[in-house]
Amino acid sequence: MVGYTSESDPDKTSRAIGKEMPISPKYSREICTMLRGRKVTDAVRILEEIIDLKRPVPIKRFNMGVSHKRRVGPGKYPQKAARAILGVIESAKHNAEYKGLDSENMKVTVVTTNLGRTTKGFMPRAYGRGTQWNQQTANIEVILEELE
Repeated sequence: MVGYTSESDPDKTSRAIGKEMPISPKYSREICTMLRGRKVTDAVRILEEIIDLKRPVPIKRFNMGVSHKRRVGPGKYPQKAARAILGVIESAKHNAEYKGLDSENMKVTVVTTNLGRTTKGFMPRAYGRGTQWNQQTANIEVILEELE
């Protein structure tokens, strides 16, 4: 992943990237879908509720065997991905403060996840064999825009 996926006005926006974070790309994609278009304060509150196991994330794709949660349908509580995305949003928020923008009056315009590099690994098995046990990573991109 090189650079950002979308162009933005540098005078009204702030942005941040988290590269090769050891989280599930599937869950980070679902969280990004949930946060897109919200105010920064609401997005931070939602992520903290996910971390505290108070709000489930609806799983829209690849949800076979996922148990239903109240008012959501198939859902889970991906805490590790929520912590990583919260860190990237906080970084973009601090970048906005550094630029002199009002960080409380901002909206999440772009929040995307792309598949990162796969860290190779193996799990020992019986009779001296081994099975691949790879770790997926995700690249997270956040662009915040100041509201009028």
